[in-house]
Amino acid sequence: MKPGIHPPYRPVVFRDRAADFAFLTRSTLTSEKTVVWEDGNAYPVVDVEVSSASHPFYTGTARVMDTAGRVERFERRYGRKSAPESGR
Repeated sequence: MKPGIHPPYRPVVFRDRAADFAFLTRSTLTSEKTVVWEDGNAYPVVDVEVSSASHPFYTGTARVMDTAGRVERFERRYGRKSAPESGR
């Protein structure tokens, strides 16, 4: 890497407030807020809205959309419009 052009790569805590979940990793993100981690050291903390602890795909609460049923319900409700007949 070329020296002097890259931001510092250091330990950062990412915290998901909705799930009360945090993990320590390395990143170039910065933050004014800090948190004392389990090892007793203070690290910058970045609050995130969604993480693997709160995302429906990872928690198993994702719903499968029934697209075939939705199409049939739409066609029942609004009917399938036929192509206009040409009067030539």
